[in-house]
Amino acid sequence: MRFMMIAKTRARARPSTVTAMRPGGVRPSLRAVFLGLSLATLSACATKPPENVDNLCAIFEEKKGWYDAARDSEKAWGTSIPVLMAIVHQESRFVAKAKPPRKKIFGFIPGPRPSDSYGYSQALESTWESYERSAGRYGADRDDFDDAIDFVGWYNHQSYRRNGIARNDAYRLYLAYHEGHGGYDRGTYRSKDWLLSVARRVSDRATRYERQLATCREALEDKGGWFNWF
Repeated sequence: MRFMMIAKTRARARPSTVTAMRPGGVRPSLRAVFLGLSLATLSACATKPPENVDNLCAIFEEKKGWYDAARDSEKAWGTSIPVLMAIVHQESRFVAKAKPPRKKIFGFIPGPRPSDSYGYSQALESTWESYERSAGRYGADRDDFDDAIDFVGWYNHQSYRRNGIARNDAYRLYLAYHEGHGGYDRGTYRSKDWLLSVARRVSDRATRYERQLATCREALEDKGGWFNWF
């Protein structure tokens, strides 16, 4: 909207700051709007989950750089890419800022969240801090994919060291991931049929991801993890 102060003396009106033009003919306010929209668009593209979470090749084709990050975690900690990605899928469906749903009070009033787990890996803040100290990745963020996939590899490495779980045993790794290393040792998962079912789904997904990755890994390696790169 255009505003203008008109004096009763019919003095010449001065253009308002809203419509004042700068060299180049772009209004300052519009320039700020365009910049804000551009930054918002880039942010949304960076954090939006993959469109096809059931196909590992499609995930890596869409999310440039994710393959490199997953491969780096695989090399550092020993858990294969398909197992890493299957665990992240189960925890967050690749949603960067995922949080556990709030509990309902009286069945409909939003209450507190059951934990402070957050991000791609749904890591607790205390566990994440242990990871930062142990792995030397101070300043790592739970809503950053590169950091989150490294965290999952690190945690599985602890499960291998502390619980004797093979680093590619997706079923048992997920049980330890969910229950914690102490809980796994105590066998807290044995009375949770629902959790055993979830762990089987994680294992099945890891197997599917492994078959899929076998069809595209060579292309990913040849192109440095980037499709359509010339």
